[in-house]
Amino acid sequence: MKKLVILPAFALLLFAVAANAGNSIQQRASKSPCQGSNCATGPGNSTGYQIPGTLFYGGDLNVNSPNADGLANENDAIIGGSPYGAATYQNFTLSNTSTATGLFTNNLSGLNPATGYWEIRTGVSEGNGGTLVASGTGAMTQTPTGRSAFGFNEYTDEVDGLNVTLNGGTQYWMAVVPNDPNNPNRSFNSNSTERTNGVGNQTSDLQFFNSPAFGANFTNADNEGPFPVFSSGVIGTAVPEPSSLIMLGSGLVGIAGVVRRRLR
Repeated sequence: MKKLVILPAFALLLFAVAANAGNSIQQRASKSPCQGSNCATGPGNSTGYQIPGTLFYGGDLNVNSPNADGLANENDAIIGGSPYGAATYQNFTLSNTSTATGLFTNNLSGLNPATGYWEIRTGVSEGNGGTLVASGTGAMTQTPTGRSAFGFNEYTDEVDGLNVTLNGGTQYWMAVVPNDPNNPNRSFNSNSTERTNGVGNQTSDLQFFNSPAFGANFTNADNEGPFPVFSSGVIGTAVPEPSSLIMLGSGLVGIAGVVRRRLR
């Protein structure tokens, strides 16, 4: 008799965990993002994105949009794996060759990550992860954006200390996954349906989702919901072009000549 009681209870537990593990936050919540306190917003980044040195930013989450959503972007006790349980990939193209020093994602999250895993890729397409340019795990800082939806607060999860050269005119895809493996909570990368406060160039509706836990192999994120753009970004500095360096050097030589003549 005990087995007949324990097995149904265990099955119910598995069903509850599965229901809590949807890959889209709308699938998980099964409700509009704008119900009562879920629509509360604060100052945060509502007047413009303020991270210094932002080379690219997809844009803010619009909590008042009926298409507001978030896609699983996490490594936690519910959706875990190596190097992550689920990851979102946002594309971007820089005008000039630059050095990436940091990456970030804005996540609707209940995690408290000390570290984050990041990747930069080229040539990503449906079912194809393309070429890995650089990856790593680093300390993660978490900053509230002042926005909230679906019962989650939104945070900027940022990894710094990178030194990756990115060529101007090349299309890249980036991922930053918060890592909190013992936390029985979730994290969802916010979408940006209007690209409010967005910075730089990207191609809409060409973002990807990869998750062994959900059986997704670099599938277009639009297959999972309304994800034309993710609220993700790149921090860094532009590398001066050779012509600029030549002009700078010529200017310094000219100044030196003037100073020499005046000293005579």
